[in-house]
Amino acid sequence: MTVTNKILICSNHSYMLYQFRRELIEELMKDSEVVLCMPFVGHEEDFMSMGLRCIEVKLNRRSMNPLSDLKLVSSYRALLKREQPDKVITYSIKPNLYMGILCRYYRIPYYINVQGLGTAFVRPVLSRVAGLIYKKAVSGAQCVFFENTNNAAYFLHHRFVEKNKVHVFHGAGVNLTQHKLCPMPCNEKVHFLYLGRIMREKGMDELFQALEWLYEDGDEFLLDLVGFFEEEEKYSNKLVKLMEKGIVNFYGFRDNPDFYYQQADCIVMPSYHEGMSNVNLEAAATGRCVITTDVPGCREAVDHEKTGFLVEKASSDSLYKAMKRFLQLEPAVRAEMGKAGRRKMEREFDRRQIVKETIRWIDG
Repeated sequence: MTVTNKILICSNHSYMLYQFRRELIEELMKDSEVVLCMPFVGHEEDFMSMGLRCIEVKLNRRSMNPLSDLKLVSSYRALLKREQPDKVITYSIKPNLYMGILCRYYRIPYYINVQGLGTAFVRPVLSRVAGLIYKKAVSGAQCVFFENTNNAAYFLHHRFVEKNKVHVFHGAGVNLTQHKLCPMPCNEKVHFLYLGRIMREKGMDELFQALEWLYEDGDEFLLDLVGFFEEEEKYSNKLVKLMEKGIVNFYGFRDNPDFYYQQADCIVMPSYHEGMSNVNLEAAATGRCVITTDVPGCREAVDHEKTGFLVEKASSDSLYKAMKRFLQLEPAVRAEMGKAGRRKMEREFDRRQIVKETIRWIDG
């Protein structure tokens, strides 16, 4: 094989890149030399075993320290000068902003992936600053990929990007071979599953309150909680109290969550905002009912009352009623909702199709 160009891919998380973009990277490697730039937080050795060159860069996803961001910009500048890529693909806000601006300055073709608006766009002052930087970053991009139509509409409304550069995918899609349709488990109690970071914007306050109300009703259930603390001080004591009541099992972070999808009766994802919730997609592909918020990045994965239930954002009452309703369903109905979710993933979210479409845009 004769490699004709070099593609540099920049992300804020090696683990997430491997989990959700590995198939795309494998396809790009067929005709290009691919170099990865990211913090090393898992799977970098797997990438290297694929024959990829991986460059570690220090990046704090949640920090707003200008000095650390200046160091990141300096690292990116040195990287571009050293590697001289033909194309650059970026994922997540800091690589999008800083690498995007540098690529524009050096006239390197680049492709930005907006995986949700994130915390910066929730806070008024930060949203104005992030918007100004994003406008500069995306204006020179060859294409800007979005994971839901609402995020794309936001960028178009604020004139961050030209319409002809916008393309919306169903997130990264879901690997239907890896996440197989599995029979419902034979649990003595209904097992809900929350899988993700433990923080306010993921709906932890509402989820914990809904659990308390179901417990007070005398309902028989368990919540399996798989993830790690982003806000430990706020939620660790609350979590311990729920565990003491016998209604939560806490497993911490798990590299491979498939076992927990398979053991669950229903997945609960009450997030305030997402680009596209991979948890919802993977759960539905496994054949599990999904309860999630009626917000962009979550609602797309669910056909309300057919494959799951959509609830109001930041509403403990709405979440409680949906979980209560699931507990009252007959097992056969739960199983059929799960199968309907799998069929939806096959129709709309097959990762193989999304990879093909992405390659067409990058090659075009």
